[in-house]
Amino acid sequence: MKKLLIISFLILCSSYSYSQLANQNTYLLKNIDVAGRSYSALWGYTAPDGREYAILGYNRGTSFIDITDSANIREVDTLSGLTSSWREMKTYSHYAYIVSEATNSKLQIVDLQYLPDSVSLVATWSYAGYTKTHSISQSGNYLYLNGGNAASSVGGVAVVDVSNPVSPVKMGEWNTEYVHDCRVQNDTIWAANVYTGKMSIINASNKSSLQFVRNWQAYPQSAVSTHNCAFPVTRDYIYTTNEVSSPAGKLNVWDIRDLNNITFVRDWQPTGITTAIVHNIETYGNYAVIAHYTAGIRILNISNPSNPVEVAWYDTYPSSNSTNFSGCWGVYKFSSGKIIGSDISNGLFVIKTNFIMTEIPEENNSNAKDYKLNQNFPNPFNPVTNIKFSLKENSKVSLKIYSIQGKEVADIINDRRDGGDYEINFDAGKYNLNSGVYFYTLNVNNRSNSFSETKKMILTK
Repeated sequence: MKKLLIISFLILCSSYSYSQLANQNTYLLKNIDVAGRSYSALWGYTAPDGREYAILGYNRGTSFIDITDSANIREVDTLSGLTSSWREMKTYSHYAYIVSEATNSKLQIVDLQYLPDSVSLVATWSYAGYTKTHSISQSGNYLYLNGGNAASSVGGVAVVDVSNPVSPVKMGEWNTEYVHDCRVQNDTIWAANVYTGKMSIINASNKSSLQFVRNWQAYPQSAVSTHNCAFPVTRDYIYTTNEVSSPAGKLNVWDIRDLNNITFVRDWQPTGITTAIVHNIETYGNYAVIAHYTAGIRILNISNPSNPVEVAWYDTYPSSNSTNFSGCWGVYKFSSGKIIGSDISNGLFVIKTNFIMTEIPEENNSNAKDYKLNQNFPNPFNPVTNIKFSLKENSKVSLKIYSIQGKEVADIINDRRDGGDYEINFDAGKYNLNSGVYFYTLNVNNRSNSFSETKKMILTK
């Protein structure tokens, strides 16, 4: 009897220890897993009315899940797509842009304004030579299509202007080397060259003519490795992920204060786990959220950006911590504190932490603090000029051009936009405008603020 009690006690302790390993400082709100599906990337969308949606890629399409009410998290619609193990998406305004590796999948443009009732496929868009993409990045009114054949057969990175969300315009591309994923800060692309283990820095101030700056070896040798990157608030460091199985890929921290001397600071692995492979990282204020394959969702405090400290986790794949490409694929955090993670085998996980994470910037990673309309550049111009503006928060936006007589001659923007920094390439030739003085006016309205500003520009021919 005594031996039986001891054995029972050990089993109880073992079970308790396992549950502690499965999650730390987090709790589950909902897990959604539909039979017959395998899953890939996800992203989040917050509607103008504040409702929150998970957009989840799976092998035969995309799922749209309303996570607003923690007690009633549910799938509200799906969108079919060509069969693929890779599917990724980003949002801009009230549209989702979805890509995959399936041949002829192209770029799906999906209207989200009718959620939670339904979504609507507006268009499947492409351009000459482009049929598939590995991943998609977004900054302001630009999308960045990575891999596939977005930037020739090399699979570099192509820039797409979605100032008109349903009528994209292909801008420039960089096709010197394959780009697996990228992060855009201001006018700089930080591109992960997965096949060579490098990170490349690309000047994108002119979106039609991308210029290589430099690269560095972000993995010790030229091998399939460097996958994804993200920045802390200070932008003095960059985090890169190494998607490699032997040995298991780690998160690397780099000091980028001197671009001519980028230095390795340290690497990181989950608490007590050395076999799981890191996949994707997203940063939100003083925290990083990581999709770490078989180790699940990992959360780091990066208030000291050179020394990340793990503070929470939720294991979406508790059966193993093996060196396999299984488990958690992607992560995203909402301003409400909800975190979503996609598990290749087990579907969507919606979790929260037991503590309050630092409030994050808007979803497009902008640092816009207020409303602002910049002077166009160049000015005078012929026939193209660049107009930049900033939005403090999600707002109804109108940008119009007027003649010196006060007549409206061009309606550039008339829809809702997320908070962030934007730039518009205005081509006067498209509107058959003559030389002269013109005015451009930005009007912004939302539930709590209104803003209006007008500036003068000169067209010379």
